[in-house]
Amino acid sequence: MSADAPITQDVMTIPRKLPEGPVNLVGLTRDKLREALLAIGTPEKQAKMRVNQIWQWIYQWGVRDFAEMTNLAKAYRAQLAEHFVIEVPEMVSKQVSADGTRKYLVRIAGGHEVEVVYIPETDRGTLCVSSQVGCTLTCSFCHTGTQKLVRNLTAGEIVGQIMMARDDLGEWPEPGVGTGEAGPRLLSNIVLMGMGEPLYNFDNVRDAMKIAMDGEGISLSRRRITLSTSGVVPEIAKCAEEIGCLLAVSFHATTDEVRDKLVPINKRWNIEALLDALRAYPKLSNSERITFEYVMLKDVNDSDEDARRLVKLIKGIPAKINLIPFNEWPGSPYQRSDWDRIEKFADIIYKAGYASPIRTPRGEDIMAACGQLKSATERARKSRAQIAAETGISQQ
Repeated sequence: MSADAPITQDVMTIPRKLPEGPVNLVGLTRDKLREALLAIGTPEKQAKMRVNQIWQWIYQWGVRDFAEMTNLAKAYRAQLAEHFVIEVPEMVSKQVSADGTRKYLVRIAGGHEVEVVYIPETDRGTLCVSSQVGCTLTCSFCHTGTQKLVRNLTAGEIVGQIMMARDDLGEWPEPGVGTGEAGPRLLSNIVLMGMGEPLYNFDNVRDAMKIAMDGEGISLSRRRITLSTSGVVPEIAKCAEEIGCLLAVSFHATTDEVRDKLVPINKRWNIEALLDALRAYPKLSNSERITFEYVMLKDVNDSDEDARRLVKLIKGIPAKINLIPFNEWPGSPYQRSDWDRIEKFADIIYKAGYASPIRTPRGEDIMAACGQLKSATERARKSRAQIAAETGISQQ
């Protein structure tokens, strides 16, 4: 690593021009759904009841056709169909890994594409959701970060990824059947760890997660949703106050010099500023620890000294440290740390009193692992030298 990676750009989000035609109800909050129903002439006295009915059809039972909403009058169903649609992102392709991981290439409005990953485990099923098309963060170890930001996803496109995955898993209950009555949920956890920085798209992420947590719909517990940030310090407290989910931080280094290169947002909010924000995190407790994500890069951040510095830095923060063996991608300027080095690093952290699980790489054979999203799609378009130049990392 001889050159600095470019600092994260400030992005002014320009409001998207809404498409002409019927309004998509997916992604509207309850208040916005009520406003939409009132706008087409729904009587004010009926609005709250109609919101509840339509909400359950869309988010609890996965119905996309107004004609199937049988507790609504036939004329009202026709009126809804005239003004609204219920649409989720289009699944372009699905790949299934040897370990059962599913990677979906998903098309959204404007023809843009993002990737979504479903990871099945014995006691849970986790969906890794994207929040932006591309990314502004330019983290040098992450291929997704070499792809320029196109735009933020809407709340409907974010919650729509969850709905699309439930479609594929066949997990919508029959109308009248409560969520969870059919046995353990296949999709039980959400991690906002896909493409993009969620805190740079805060309002849409918040609205989408509020919909996902609503008890009369998808009904996911807030403690089964984890938002991962690279360290957008001003938005961290808002995450606890307005979303209430668990927090993970892409940390990856124990000195500002190294983190400036790995996670260039560190040049704006350095390690000290980030840790101060985490210590003040409103939901910080032993039962709701902050997860520190730490990708293991050979001869970059994996020494015993790094492990000891990490323990010292996070002292006083209820935390666990997820050690992530680096997932290589075409043109990557880094290598995965040797396994015995990762284990020694983990042992130092564990002996200091912190949980230090080593994340088992999942979906590597279909390029679905951390940092690899859109790699297969993009690799034909860029040379190794181009990627190295963009990340500011010279080839040794």
